[in-house]
Amino acid sequence: MIWYSKEDIDKLDSLPDFNHIMKNDSKVKKIALDVAKKNALFRKAARDALNLKQKAAYEKRTKDIKTDPKVILFSTFDGRSYGDSPKAIYEYMLSDSRFDDYTFIWAFRNPKEYKFLLDNKNTYFVQPMTSQYYAACATAKYWLFNYRISDFIYPRDEQVYVQLWHGTPLKRLGYDIAISDNIMNSQKEIREKYKIDADKFRYILAPSEFAGEKFASAWNLNAIGKADSVLVAGYPRNDFLINYTADDVESIKTELEIPRDKKVILYAPTWRDNQHDSELGYVYEPEADFDKLREALSDEYVILFRAHYLVANSFDFDRYEGFVWDVSGVSDINRLYIAADMLMTDYSSVFFDYANLKRPILFYMYDFDAYANSIRGFYVDIDELPGKIVKTTDGVIDEIKGIDFDGFDFEKEYPNFRPKFNYLDDGSASKRVAEAVIEEL
Repeated sequence: MIWYSKEDIDKLDSLPDFNHIMKNDSKVKKIALDVAKKNALFRKAARDALNLKQKAAYEKRTKDIKTDPKVILFSTFDGRSYGDSPKAIYEYMLSDSRFDDYTFIWAFRNPKEYKFLLDNKNTYFVQPMTSQYYAACATAKYWLFNYRISDFIYPRDEQVYVQLWHGTPLKRLGYDIAISDNIMNSQKEIREKYKIDADKFRYILAPSEFAGEKFASAWNLNAIGKADSVLVAGYPRNDFLINYTADDVESIKTELEIPRDKKVILYAPTWRDNQHDSELGYVYEPEADFDKLREALSDEYVILFRAHYLVANSFDFDRYEGFVWDVSGVSDINRLYIAADMLMTDYSSVFFDYANLKRPILFYMYDFDAYANSIRGFYVDIDELPGKIVKTTDGVIDEIKGIDFDGFDFEKEYPNFRPKFNYLDDGSASKRVAEAVIEEL
């Protein structure tokens, strides 16, 4: 077997660190990135040259590998974690006897973190950007990814790339971004990335007709004759939010040592296109005044802070111990959703999913004017948002203190939201998607 089994993992003292696999000379890389930020021509030339080199190498490595119709390759956020819709579909397949003779391969940057999965039947690991990974891409008939696959890897005609994507969009995507303030990509470059991905996938999953329309526009699918690639079937990842149990809630609260006598606020902001560090990648600095929040709320509340998966910098909340938990390392955000009594976010799509729990949502948009007008722009009218918008820490405190958790009625407050965005979140999306895309069933 060319990919890692449980026995392989146990025998190895250590697997190669993904950062080591990807590492170039740090000084050279930093200089190149600094130049790339300022010079679009240099950036494009460097990317095109690297892409051509990698594509040729991939095709040479894999030309003699046959595609197996009963091998499925999974990846969540480019190997960063185990969660989202790839996890939901995988776990559904484990429970369905129709998949007993299928082989499941997971791509993880740090496979040892997920060694427990290798106790599952027919499950193996690879690391992205390794020879095993390239072999897995060539072998697997099905690629189930929730993030773009590398530009230089293309599926064969018989392979089925399913773009599961990772959220109903609030902020504009791809071809719909009128103004790009992304420090690493111009509007033209963003569109090119989306075109490359659209050329590859057989399906792009949409949780609703609304999202399907936006995806078709963002990936320019009508123009390239792929409008029928949109699969409107609900989000498999949200099956858990319909089917979870009290034991699931107790498990995550015990794991994180969350006090049972306080309300839990999940704070999950998104990343900013215009905040990038040449050594780390995209970065984020919380704008909330945690000193003020602690003084006003710590008697009754705790905060779980969850950074976006693209944010590379770490956070030091030691001075707020007992009030703020950094839960950015929890792979599956669904487990945080069910533990939280309310959600606070900004422009992240997390609120679409959290709405399934029918709990309070607050939008802390301190940079609303810049984000709406200069960075991305929105698909959803702000009047449709299922919660209040505040722009200051004082506003956050006032709104949280004013919530009547016992009397809160989501359907009464926002009667049109779930029928528009969550009507397919019924606990069975994983089954629907698997049956729609796996041709051998």
